[in-house]
Amino acid sequence: MTAGSAAGSGGGELDGFRIGHLPQQVGPEVSDFATEWEDVRFSTRVWERPVDDGYRVDLRVHVLRGERLATLAELRDFLAEYHERDPAEWSLTEFAHGEGAGLVGDGEAFWLVAPGLGVDLLADPERYDGDAVRGIANSIVTVH
Repeated sequence: MTAGSAAGSGGGELDGFRIGHLPQQVGPEVSDFATEWEDVRFSTRVWERPVDDGYRVDLRVHVLRGERLATLAELRDFLAEYHERDPAEWSLTEFAHGEGAGLVGDGEAFWLVAPGLGVDLLADPERYDGDAVRGIANSIVTVH
């Protein structure tokens, strides 16, 4: 992906996944990076937009790979720790993604594709409602 990619179309490929849909108003600045945290490898793509005091992140997609992500519950626990969320207060509902069981909350959806492989989508909840988040998430599929 390069800066200025067409919003409202697809978001390209990221670590074996195709991001099939982006909302029209997603920021034009696109960055990819790879990291590792607590034995989980991340491939990440971020969409940002310029604001008066710098940039604001509109959307992030993480592809997560690690043995500790064997179940959806383990993926949830890992993400609660990574995103510094209180698991007891993190309001999530079940989410039926075509590639695996998932959970969706305010500005976020994640699912387990296979043991050791998950996808986490984070969107600015002030810009994207639950339907938009689910629509973007459902467009993210494995590249065959």
